[in-house]
Amino acid sequence: MDYKLTEPTQISSLLDIETLDVNLYRSRELILPPRARGVFGGLVISQAMVAATKSVKPEYHLHSLHCYFILNASPATPIYYNVDRVRDGRSYVTRAVRAAQRGKAIFMMVCSYQKPEPWQPSYRSPMPPNVPSPEECEDEAVFYRQRAAAADSEHLKNVWTTGAEYRDRSPIAIRTAGDHYEGGVLVSCTWMKAKHVPECDLAYQKCILGYLSDALFIGAGSRLLGLRYQIEDGPKSHGISSTLDHSIWFYTDNLDCGDWLLFETRAPQAGSGRALVHRRVFTRDGVLVAHFSQEGVVRARVFPPKESEQTRSKL
Repeated sequence: MDYKLTEPTQISSLLDIETLDVNLYRSRELILPPRARGVFGGLVISQAMVAATKSVKPEYHLHSLHCYFILNASPATPIYYNVDRVRDGRSYVTRAVRAAQRGKAIFMMVCSYQKPEPWQPSYRSPMPPNVPSPEECEDEAVFYRQRAAAADSEHLKNVWTTGAEYRDRSPIAIRTAGDHYEGGVLVSCTWMKAKHVPECDLAYQKCILGYLSDALFIGAGSRLLGLRYQIEDGPKSHGISSTLDHSIWFYTDNLDCGDWLLFETRAPQAGSGRALVHRRVFTRDGVLVAHFSQEGVVRARVFPPKESEQTRSKL
């Protein structure tokens, strides 16, 4: 994809998957972010959500999903989504989606739909206090261009410029509201929204939120460890980050991804080459919309000690 194009990609075109047969779908468009090892994970999640939702009656609403990223997806070939109609119950419906490229599974998702029960009692956690509004926060593309202007090498300037062009082209807008620590846990607050949301039903809004759910997520684990790009090998040099598993729980059907949503991200644990992150999503007026959890590979550029000749196995 040419990041220098100024017109943002339409979220509707990214989520528009082609129907090949009953329960079988194919992607039309894929995105490879700068310096990424594969297709943007949020796009794979959202396309799988669209495929699963096509097989469910509209009176059932998606309330949770759990997925695993198995292999990096290439942007050079379409992704095929095969939907398994696991169960159709009176209150709940279960679907499984297997995504594949060149005959190999790259992604698996299990999701559950429920007939809403609004007569049941409810409670939602309040919005975090003292978070600046999106109008008070700086757009990520602007921040990247400032970093590019202040870069002390041509390489870093190109890295930040490419990032700014990618944000310009991205179908989502991002504004950072700041990081802080609570009880030793890193907490990041970020406003996000889709730039152009078509007239659509609530089920499609959840699919758009699935796309947003993977943006700037596992990176919280890198920041928790203090890992940095563009420095020499060592325990503070960022080596790799990649999502392993990802879960979403939806708490409301009243959702508009075309308006700013607050993403509160917490990174409580990192070690053994993995990091765990959690995320709550709120509307502008403080309604808790969803909860995400993700675990991913987060490695510094440090390497295991070489096995000595005395302890090396002969098998």
